Amino acid sequence: MDAESGGTHAESGRRVSTRRRVAIGCFTAWLGFCGGAMVAALLSRMVAFLSRENACSGIPSCNWYIYALVGGGIGALTLPLLVLWTLGKPAKGSNPDRGF
Repeated sequence: MDAESGGTHAESGRRVSTRRRVAIGCFTAWLGFCGGAMVAALLSRMVAFLSRENACSGIPSCNWYIYALVGGGIGALTLPLLVLWTLGKPAKGSNPDRGF
């Protein structure tokens, strides 16, 4: 069916395919993990400074890896969810592919 008769062709042109969603989700999961781990490692350094913990030589704080794993897990979940949620929204305006 064509777009004028209300068929599914016009609707399917605006949706993101499942394969593309999985690919985008996997890619952003790695980015979210790395970004969340770096932010959490910085947070561990701030907590160590404010609590006046003993410094370990050569690393930001003695338990940075715990912060990095938790922050990385949070980032790996939230970034793909936010990106896929944004992709699921309908396009604003008459030309949905304007930014591509």
